[in-house]
Amino acid sequence: MTTFNYTHLEGVLIMNPSLFKDNRGVFSEVYKDHPDFPRWIQDNQSISYKAGTVRGLHFQRGEHAQTKLVRCAWGSIIDVAVDIRPDSPTYGQHVSAILSDENGRQLLVPKGFAHGFMTLTDNAVVVYKVDAPYNKESEGAILWNDPDLNIDWAYLGATEISEKDAAAPLLKDIVL
Repeated sequence: MTTFNYTHLEGVLIMNPSLFKDNRGVFSEVYKDHPDFPRWIQDNQSISYKAGTVRGLHFQRGEHAQTKLVRCAWGSIIDVAVDIRPDSPTYGQHVSAILSDENGRQLLVPKGFAHGFMTLTDNAVVVYKVDAPYNKESEGAILWNDPDLNIDWAYLGATEISEKDAAAPLLKDIVL
């Protein structure tokens, strides 16, 4: 049975599917509809070759904002959602969760949140659903290690990060 755990950030939830293990391997329901899930229009996948690879913190502005349902199909990651809704009482706060092929956990990242992750293993495969197409003009990013966010990335040091993500602004310097 899949369970859904709400976090302290409105709209962010962790999906915990049941894993059925036997001598052949593991079976689980990868997706189970929920009233808080939108209509998904696209699945995306990334493969990160090295542990310590950082991707994010990314978001889409305005009408192009995206809700994401993120899972790690192979390996493990620390996945993070940051509340960037200016009028939210939890603005600037974050939730993090370890997602892995072993735990099957998924993180729902609603519109109005930045999203990013760091790989904890080599060759991590991350798959996520989105409810809106990517729009280059609406993209934004926050520096992954913004000290005001106080995200605990202590599992590993960052080994790989894109130039764009390394040069992203601090949350306090972003116009939303």
